[in-house]
Amino acid sequence: MKQYILFFAVFIFSCSQPSTEMTDSGKITVINEVKQMLSSYNADIRKGGLTAEFIYLDNSPGFFWVPPGYQQALSYDSVVSVIKRSAQSFKSIINSWDTLRIFPLTKELATYTGRLRSEIVDTSDNVSSYILIETGVTIKRRSGWKLLCGQTAFLPPK
Repeated sequence: MKQYILFFAVFIFSCSQPSTEMTDSGKITVINEVKQMLSSYNADIRKGGLTAEFIYLDNSPGFFWVPPGYQQALSYDSVVSVIKRSAQSFKSIINSWDTLRIFPLTKELATYTGRLRSEIVDTSDNVSSYILIETGVTIKRRSGWKLLCGQTAFLPPK
């Protein structure tokens, strides 16, 4: 009888382990949070220029990004250096998503991919328009969702 009670207790305990599957509502929450972060990211760049990106980049050893026109991934420090150097050349940058798909992996990780339009005005008032494709991984930190890694590339004109 004791064997059956022990077996039953082990069975119940093993069945009550938390599931790693996300619920539909959990997925929707992650999607909405990441979408809001990416929207705020674009709005802050519009208001404050390229250096507004810094609060959205995950300053961790796992961070890397492949910016448009680059063939290799850059570390956090390298991305910050490129942004600081480039920021002085632009009066304004307006980015907007044509398409955006977000794929929750866990409550703290999500991937996204999308096509975005970028209109850049340089310090000589020259306007350049680009269509970009971006894929990335976001991570939830105490301070909010951050860009962990990814790449952005120019799409060729039609």
